[in-house]
Formats: sequence, C-alpha cells, structure tokens
Amino acid sequence: MFYVFSKLPTATKTEEEAYTLDMPLTPGIIHQVDVLFQDGCAHATFVQIWHRNFQLWPSNRGEKFRGNATAISFREFYELQPGNTILTAKVWTSLSTTFYEVIIQIGLLPKRIIQPMSFDELLAAAAGLE
Repeated sequence: MFYVFSKLPTATKTEEEAYTLDMPLTPGIIHQVDVLFQDGCAHATFVQIWHRNFQLWPSNRGEKFRGNATAISFREFYELQPGNTILTAKVWTSLSTTFYEVIIQIGLLPKRIIQPMSFDELLAAAAGLE
C-alpha cells in the first residue's frame, strides 16, 4: 500500500511556525518513504516527519529535507503499532512569493508480508527444529 499526502505552504514560516500535516496510516511496516520537491522550491522549502514527539526523518535531529526538483527516496523498516499510526509532517518555507506543493509518499505493508517469520521461528527453522 502506498499513501500520498501533500502540503502547499501558503506563507513564509519559520521552523517554529511550521505547517503540520497529519498523515493517518494503518498498522504495519513502513518500507518506503518519498519526499518530492517541485522545481522552484529552490532548497527553501523544508520537511521533517515526526511520530508523536519523535523526529523520524531525517534521522539527524533538528535537520530537515529540502530540495529543488528533487525526489528524496529511501527504504525503511519502521513498525507502526495499532492505535499509534499517525505520522506528522512539518513543512515550512522561506520563499516569499511563489509557493510550491510538497508531496510525501509512504509505502506500508503488513508485518507478516515483510517479515514472514519471527526471529525465533527463523532460528528454529535454521537449526532444523521445525
């Protein structure tokens, strides 16, 4: 499953005033994340992705994704538990005239699809105990 979310910043903002975009997902494993910046963003539109009060991406705290005609795309293995499946994107820009939409795509699959065996099951199978 792929989820797509977008945000068009409509005013100049600082990181502290960032727009927030709730991204409701389903329980499972996030396996792919794409952040798409349109041509014209000029490395002046910024994105962070959070899970509750923890910055997930980029991984180095306090940093942000930015780009111009750029697709930032990476593989991931991050589990979302039932009842705790909303990520939040913080989006802001230092542009002052024309604003550009940012698109966030998240690939998510059930854990049994991505990891069909638990670690214990894998060890038992490797040892011939099953």
